[in-house]
Amino acid sequence: MKIIFMGTPDFAVPVLESLHEAGHDIICAICQPDKASGRGHKVKYPPVKEKALELGIDVAQPAKVKGNTDFLEAVEEAGPDMVIVAAYGRILPKELLDAPKYGCVNVHASLLPALRGASPIPMSIVRGYEETGVSIMKMEEGLDTGGVYAQARVKIGRKHCPELLEELSRVGADLLVGTVDGIADGSITAKKQDDSLATFTGMIEKKDGLIDFSKSPEEIDCMVRGYDPWPGAYTYLNGEVLKIWETEPRDAVNEKAPGTVTAVCDDGIEISAGGKTLVAKVIQVPGKKRMKTGDYLKGHDIELFTVLG
Repeated sequence: MKIIFMGTPDFAVPVLESLHEAGHDIICAICQPDKASGRGHKVKYPPVKEKALELGIDVAQPAKVKGNTDFLEAVEEAGPDMVIVAAYGRILPKELLDAPKYGCVNVHASLLPALRGASPIPMSIVRGYEETGVSIMKMEEGLDTGGVYAQARVKIGRKHCPELLEELSRVGADLLVGTVDGIADGSITAKKQDDSLATFTGMIEKKDGLIDFSKSPEEIDCMVRGYDPWPGAYTYLNGEVLKIWETEPRDAVNEKAPGTVTAVCDDGIEISAGGKTLVAKVIQVPGKKRMKTGDYLKGHDIELFTVLG
């Protein structure tokens, strides 16, 4: 099958690899433009570009898709049977959705209609879901509103976002490869979503990582795991940012004001949260890497009853 692939971040790489290994003719991989990052502003390729070049697949990086006549004409001229999208990062115009013989198919990292939108993986953790998954869906003009061809479920447990992302990307890749041929021969058809059950996610902002210690330890723990690595769950210690990367919720009643440090030990610092106790086990201070709280305490003091925030 002649396929144009559209994706940009790490999540999309296993999908591209699986399509290539399955023997499909990938005409081109399309991803977001290169970005300069770091102190030296070194240009960094998107993960999909790196993998596509490694596999010998042509790469295109249009600055925009909507209204880009040259790009849309090139897609039409290429005559793809299907456009497959995995975390490309832009909404596709109707001209592109209508171009392929079998339409545009999206690998979306949630059990649609739950968690439509830009951030389904971190928000499945932040919102305390017990499970999430991947949906293979037919793309239309609405935001993740198209019919669903197939789904696979994944337990979240106590996974952090990078671990869950990696698992979902592999599950999505396998699910897609097993679905593509069925879409083409008509043996798999899209099932309409129940819009009344839809939930939504938006773009995550840095301010979203600020911890509110009036919330329960379980809620904060979900936030810590979901916002890893960005924006990171953070608070303030003596006016400086303190990022918290690993926590343990405890049921022990804690009557101190929210955010109060009520115990300091090698295992971590105990913090009052929502009337119970949260243990911060891995932390990070400005200019340093993540470290176990016990290691930080070997060279620094955190006074008992300090209030974070």
